[in-house]
Parts: sequence; C-alpha cells; structure tokens
Amino acid sequence: MSDFYALMWTVKPGTEEQVEEIFSNYESPDPVVKDADGSVTGRLLGTQVFMKGNTVVRVMEVEGSLPEISRHLGAQPAIQDIEAKLDPLIETPRDMSNPQGAAKFFMDTSMKLLVSRKLDEGS
Repeated sequence: MSDFYALMWTVKPGTEEQVEEIFSNYESPDPVVKDADGSVTGRLLGTQVFMKGNTVVRVMEVEGSLPEISRHLGAQPAIQDIEAKLDPLIETPRDMSNPQGAAKFFMDTSMKLLVSRKLDEGS
C-alpha cells in the first residue's frame, strides 16, 4: 500500500525560471530503501513537482515509513545537489543540512491530504 505526501513552499519572485531549470535537469535518486541486511523497507514510487507563480508543490508517492524514506533520500547526492541549488531561491530560509532542519521544513510545508482515489485495478 502506498501513501501520498505533498509539500508546498514559495520561491523568491523572479526566480521561477531558475527553479524550473533546476527541476528539469536533476538526476533521480535511488528510490529503494534497504535495511542493514539488504531487505527493502521502503520505496519512493513517484514524485511530481508543480509550480504556479512562485508557489511550488512537490507530491510524493511512497511505500513504507516517510521518516525512513526521507532520511534515505536526504543522503542521496542527487537530492543534496538539488536542495543546495534551491536553498538560495526559497523565500523562507530553511536548513536542510541536518535532520532537524529537514524535519522542520517538512513539518512547516507539508499539506494535509483530503482525498486520494485510484482506479480499482480489479475492475
């Protein structure tokens, strides 16, 4: 079973083209989370990023524990690279250099899921 999460934040007005360029050129991270013995414990199934004006929304579909998946993704070079490029463009300063700062960003920007529907594959 998968879950959806969304984050919303704003970028500095006038930086929208830079943000679009950053997202259009970043490498995908390793989506599979494994424990010490190599067993799969979670996966990033998909991610989408939307922008209107200077508002950005990132939607993620995950399988497994969000904190565990977030820690895994935060350690990925592709994610570290894109976050470093986005940092100076984000309107409200954030600190993604440590787990506490990343957790605060997630808590401050996460959106409440109101409904999630998928076509029943058995139909």
